[in-house]
Amino acid sequence: MSIEANKALVERYYHELVSEQRADLIEELIAEDAADETRVGPGGNGTREDFREHLRWLWENVKDVRATVEDLVAEDDRVIAFWRIEGVHVGPVFGVPATGRPFTGYSISTLTVRDGKVTRYNVLPDRLGIIQQLVPAVV
Repeated sequence: MSIEANKALVERYYHELVSEQRADLIEELIAEDAADETRVGPGGNGTREDFREHLRWLWENVKDVRATVEDLVAEDDRVIAFWRIEGVHVGPVFGVPATGRPFTGYSISTLTVRDGKVTRYNVLPDRLGIIQQLVPAVV
């Protein structure tokens, strides 16, 4: 796969799979032996089911979720995505119970691609920035 094809796959991952909640695309976009490191830890082994669980959790806890890719950097089989998440907090996120508040967060993810499918996913979200929007400041 070319670098441009890998970037296009990552765009689809966020736009169609995450934002549009197209669970029917999991088999098309995610390799069977893929590792979602948010579930299996860095360097861990996993399956496509880990991605399904991660997405199910996201969709249940963030209403009207929208993931927008702001920039992509790619080399060989790896794509780094700089992306924004927006939604309404309706379930536990980063240890904070549902508040009903809208929020915007920024994340950097690393996705590894093989044969046109994501094989590894890791994300570094701005947890503090999100939590500060969910929990009112105490003075």
